[in-house]
Amino acid sequence: MENSLTYCQSRARGATVVAMNEENFLPKVPAASALFLREQEVRRGIEFLFFAHGALWRTIDARLAEHDLGRAHYRTLYFVARKPGLSIAELLGYLGITKQSLGRVVKELEARDYLVTRAGNRDRRQKELRLTESGKSIEAHLFEAMRDAMSRAYSHAGQQAVTGFWQVSEALVPAWERPRMIALGQSK
Repeated sequence: MENSLTYCQSRARGATVVAMNEENFLPKVPAASALFLREQEVRRGIEFLFFAHGALWRTIDARLAEHDLGRAHYRTLYFVARKPGLSIAELLGYLGITKQSLGRVVKELEARDYLVTRAGNRDRRQKELRLTESGKSIEAHLFEAMRDAMSRAYSHAGQQAVTGFWQVSEALVPAWERPRMIALGQSK
């Protein structure tokens, strides 16, 4: 194919080959200044976070709209997929939203047969959340677009830059919250 396309392929199971126009990447992102703690440099980093966050969500907005779902629905599906059996209290901590807002989202997902709640094994008063087969399917469909966008960006930036991105991101997460983040993807 043409030189104007960048090809990347992840070695992850089930990955797809994707093509993206070079125009989606800056020709050369300037290196961070040795004075990277100056206000101008910090603002630039915050702006990259804002714009990248928005762009990542826009990769699935159309898919969400096709299913009449919002971003809160996907975030709920994502975290429950990553940690089946997640309690309502744990999910509230991950999402940082009110119990009332989460209640609406959970009820909608249950009504669509994407999610089930059941009494907890250890504490019957706590509700545990699990995805149904259709919930797993829709979450995987939505995740695919985000995965492809992240894979393209990772391939473009390279391993060293991805490691730096993870280090900066982790440093932004408060120490008390890191164990919760690490626990994602681990079975109960």
